[in-house]
Amino acid sequence: MTKLAVASSPHHHNKRDTGAVMRLVIYAMIPGIMVQTLVFGYGVIIQLLLAIITAIVTEVVVLEVRKKSAERAIKDYSAVLAAMLLAVSIPPLAPWWVIVIGTFFAIAIVKQLYGGLGYNMFNPAMAAYVMLLISFPVQMTAWMPPINATAQQIDLWDSLYTIITGYTSQGYSIEQLKVTIDGVTSATPLDYMKTTLSEGYTVSEALKDGMFNDSIGKGWGLVSLAYFGGGLFLLAKKVINFHIPFSMIFSAMLVSTLFFMFDASVYASPWFHLVNGSLIIGAFFIATDPVSAATTNKGRLIFGAAIGFWIIVIRTWGGYPDAIAFAVLLLNMAVPLIDYYTRPRTYGHAVKVKDIPSRKNDV
Repeated sequence: MTKLAVASSPHHHNKRDTGAVMRLVIYAMIPGIMVQTLVFGYGVIIQLLLAIITAIVTEVVVLEVRKKSAERAIKDYSAVLAAMLLAVSIPPLAPWWVIVIGTFFAIAIVKQLYGGLGYNMFNPAMAAYVMLLISFPVQMTAWMPPINATAQQIDLWDSLYTIITGYTSQGYSIEQLKVTIDGVTSATPLDYMKTTLSEGYTVSEALKDGMFNDSIGKGWGLVSLAYFGGGLFLLAKKVINFHIPFSMIFSAMLVSTLFFMFDASVYASPWFHLVNGSLIIGAFFIATDPVSAATTNKGRLIFGAAIGFWIIVIRTWGGYPDAIAFAVLLLNMAVPLIDYYTRPRTYGHAVKVKDIPSRKNDV
């Protein structure tokens, strides 16, 4: 006699739990983290360790206060992933207290204050990033040039010493470390482009600077490529679907192309926007957060496309050079509305036109 296996609906056979999904995302970040470390130094690893430790301690303490199971929450790796996303988004040699404050805010305020995983309205890492950027703009914009272009080479010990004290063991400050071998203080490609254009120069004139190699900021293109590989891994493993990354990148490329066609001397090319900054990591690792993103396929397309649009708009006219965090948070607020208008019709039910009650005059 054949035995029938009886299971309750919806008969979903995916065996991955939350922890397994989060671990796959962490694995996918490893190539990008390795390349980012090779390009910008050991500070990337130190910030990661500080962020992960702070996230775990904060999660345990808050859950103990809430009388919830800390062990189960830690095993889902959501706090670790949020900490890692924040750590790779800040300057590698930012003071230690920056990443500690940011990670605490992401876990305790943005995540746990809303009820924990599954209840937070905003992406914890991006909400923390915006808080840090607004509160500590000097520390959050002190990006180093690639280590092979710096006048002062720093090793692991100097990186740790600088993050803790603000100076290397030889007494060099962050501003001195930002000086390249050409004697020029470095900035990120997006920040340099925005500043140069505001001074009346053209895009082509800005790209003549030594930090660029055919529109690509030295080192930044390699980092974007590594995270792109991690994103393809997530797609192959079906951890994420293509809707948000595709629509976000396509929208950003479309908007930047229109601007570029309108006036190439004022607006950077779509290729420049793609490879410089955090568009790639934002598309595959940040905007695809299953809790704070849209839940329907049509909604995800709208969600991603709107983020891509706002990224280019904010990069072009906003007060900050990169715009991933601001664009993601703006659309996080719109998710309930997007889901409401894109939710699929229940099978077997026709679309009903709601009756509009008419107002009758008393006779």
